[in-house]
Amino acid sequence: MKEYSTQMEAARMGVITPEMKTVAQKEHIDAEKLRSLIADGVTVIPCNVRHTALSPEGVGACMRTKINVNLGVSGDMNDYGMEMEKADTAVKYGAEAIMDLSNCGKTGTFRRALIERSPAMIGTVPIYDAVGFLDKELPDITAEDFLRVVRAHAEDGADFMTIHAGINRRAVEAFMRSKRKMNIVSRGGSLLFAWMMMTGKENPFYEYYDDVLDILREYDVTVSLGDALRPGCIDDSSDAGQIAELVELGSLTERAWAKNVQVMVEGPGHMAINEIAANVKLQKRICHGAPFYVLGPLVTDIAPGYDHITAAIGGAVAAASGADFLCYVTPAEHLRLPDISDVKEGIMASRIAAHAADIAKGIPNAADTDSKMAKARHELDWEEMFRICIDPDKARAYYESTPVSERHTCSMCGRMCAVRTTNMILNGENVEFCRKEQ
Repeated sequence: MKEYSTQMEAARMGVITPEMKTVAQKEHIDAEKLRSLIADGVTVIPCNVRHTALSPEGVGACMRTKINVNLGVSGDMNDYGMEMEKADTAVKYGAEAIMDLSNCGKTGTFRRALIERSPAMIGTVPIYDAVGFLDKELPDITAEDFLRVVRAHAEDGADFMTIHAGINRRAVEAFMRSKRKMNIVSRGGSLLFAWMMMTGKENPFYEYYDDVLDILREYDVTVSLGDALRPGCIDDSSDAGQIAELVELGSLTERAWAKNVQVMVEGPGHMAINEIAANVKLQKRICHGAPFYVLGPLVTDIAPGYDHITAAIGGAVAAASGADFLCYVTPAEHLRLPDISDVKEGIMASRIAAHAADIAKGIPNAADTDSKMAKARHELDWEEMFRICIDPDKARAYYESTPVSERHTCSMCGRMCAVRTTNMILNGENVEFCRKEQ
């Protein structure tokens, strides 16, 4: 029988769990070193004891940057079959985590089916589910009701939960003084702000935070401390509201660790490039090195339809500066619920950002595939290039869309391919462009 309840508790007891062994092998890191990182809280393995289909992943120090995919139904789009197809797409294209943000209909049925089949980590946001789960209007929901939803998600097998505990009265006061352009853009943050204003009470996730932690500890659910006051435009970044909440999240991190609950901290949002590195360093300092989970950041506000690119730019800078976990953004961001194609585009953009950051951070073996690609390109070995690349199907389709006269070249340079020319000269061959091949 296990003597520990959570990965953090096991690590602090000196126990290397099966999940730690799996992650250590994936990350090319010594298992004892990984155990130490988990004991210190700077690395987490989100793994609910009831998620039996999970292939464990590490998030945090010395780990590869991980990718999360958001999905789930809304009131206007409630096709659970489509959302399950998105989940399969996320796994196919290499996302390590999936967050179910459903807020309409039979959310529990879908969530349990998703957890039963998914090898990826599953995250949820209980506040999204509260109104439908409880069948109550927002001001009629009690603190005990909110805790019931948290327990239901934990019992279903969610590996991590976004809990917006940092938007307490002190943080709200700072937000109100800041006079933002976009006010609150976090869905969960806006719901809690509305609940607090309508009831006159403290945020229940803050007031009863210890009770929340007790539930999470029971199932080894990682708490992902939500950034309810994240900036929704670059003009609002790094303002008093965002920083005030971050200070609260630092305290909440230590309180979770005191109960052996693993912690991630969520971050912005929309932010100009020149502010990103400083924000990551500030978060790491205030939150004691806890893994940092960022949405983007989106580095400009003017690119609807291309926000997977604005987010990938910010994500690469953030991860290279120390962020650990990137929430993908799709081309549909700010416009509609994403479709399958949007999901794939968002994953690819985030994976490129994460990989580029891992190379910059010196993550072991991160650049190995780049070296293999360079070798394949040097040898003009197209099949090997397709095998190595991040999206073989797309690469092959582009290559084959325009027939080429020289088998080893592409239609960009043809026989004037620089690699071909140099290889021939170094091999002692003459280069001729005008004479046609026999």
